[in-house]
Amino acid sequence: MMSASATAARAALQMALTATREEERALKSTFARKGVKAAAADFGGCFSDSFSKVVETAMVAAKREGVISAHHVHEGAVAGAARDALSQLAQRCMGWNVGGKIGIARIGEHLAAADRTRSSR
Repeated sequence: MMSASATAARAALQMALTATREEERALKSTFARKGVKAAAADFGGCFSDSFSKVVETAMVAAKREGVISAHHVHEGAVAGAARDALSQLAQRCMGWNVGGKIGIARIGEHLAAADRTRSSR
């Protein structure tokens, strides 16, 4: 059996990999039946200019979809997880235009964020 942290991480990655809104909704519904709250948000723009905007977008999506409540501890957890996921791309994408999707998932107190990014000069 997978740990709750691993389940949240897997769910976040699967949400980030969805290709359509319909697929996103279906996956979110499947996760909800398993007790996992999930959200995803698309993003795009120059990586260095949009880094903080992507973090903000992740927080808004997580609140809108009920993954977190409007509480500073929850918002900080999403911001930190999103920032950590994006920081893995920073050296490769700085100065490039990027587009992608960030997925956020939570099961109990375990929260994860993952991103799928494409870049171009």
